[in-house]
Amino acid sequence: MFAPWKIGCACLLHKAQAPSNQPFFNLILSMDKIDYKKQLKHLYKPSAKKVELVEVPQMNFLMIDGEGDPNTSQAFSDAIDSLYPLSYALKFMVKRGEIGIDYGVLPLEGLWWADDMSVFSTGNKENWKWTLMIMQPVFITKEMVEEALRAVEKKKNPISLPLVRFEAFEEGKVAQTMHIGPFSEEGPTIAKVHASSLNAIFESWNI
Repeated sequence: MFAPWKIGCACLLHKAQAPSNQPFFNLILSMDKIDYKKQLKHLYKPSAKKVELVEVPQMNFLMIDGEGDPNTSQAFSDAIDSLYPLSYALKFMVKRGEIGIDYGVLPLEGLWWADDMSVFSTGNKENWKWTLMIMQPVFITKEMVEEALRAVEKKKNPISLPLVRFEAFEEGKVAQTMHIGPFSEEGPTIAKVHASSLNAIFESWNI
């Protein structure tokens, strides 16, 4: 399982950012299917060999908050069961509508934190808190999301659908790397990202 996730000020991620000389909102749209993972490859496919510092701009997301072990939490599974159907409903709404643009649904992302951040190294996942999220293209509007919510509710009505929110999120400066493997093996990767983040902070302070 590929698991690039956000963790506090550091991240193991599936994230997207435009190059510094190309604003995110000015990405070229064409009649061909848009592959945001390819256009924004430097954030959606970060290196698995090293930790890199990047600046992530504001983007729009479908989001659900929760807590608990991602391997066993029913709330975690329920959140996924709401985010993906809604994202695909929006994709086909756009493709078949006046906009007429086709694009690939973006990967699942996660923000991770805890009241005691040491739980990320001790393996106590029951105390993990998270926000699961899927980035949406800039042409997706609040009104479109509301319409898609009604459609998904009518067709499937997943239990976590009322918890979905659509909002902008700006990550800012983060450390990122790609973790390939199960949640149970993330510990060393998380430690490496946290160490890199602290080193970057100390360098900025000239320590």
